[in-house]
Amino acid sequence: MSNKTVIVYSKPNCMQCNFTKKYLEDKGIPFEIKDIAENEAAIEEVKSLGFSSLPVVLAEGLEAFNGFRPDMLNQLA
Repeated sequence: MSNKTVIVYSKPNCMQCNFTKKYLEDKGIPFEIKDIAENEAAIEEVKSLGFSSLPVVLAEGLEAFNGFRPDMLNQLA
């Protein structure tokens, strides 16, 4: 079981965000959600990472990535 901090930047009604969160839940990987609809600072964080689409996944030891990427998410399991 990994103890890395995983942050998922997401927004309401975002299919890829939902796929990503469900995938992490199914794998038993704990994660924190930063909802850009509720959190102004999260929007700035996404922009500062160089992304303009969601979800963006930030995890220790992995380069930040966006979209639903099972290949990348598997590295967290």
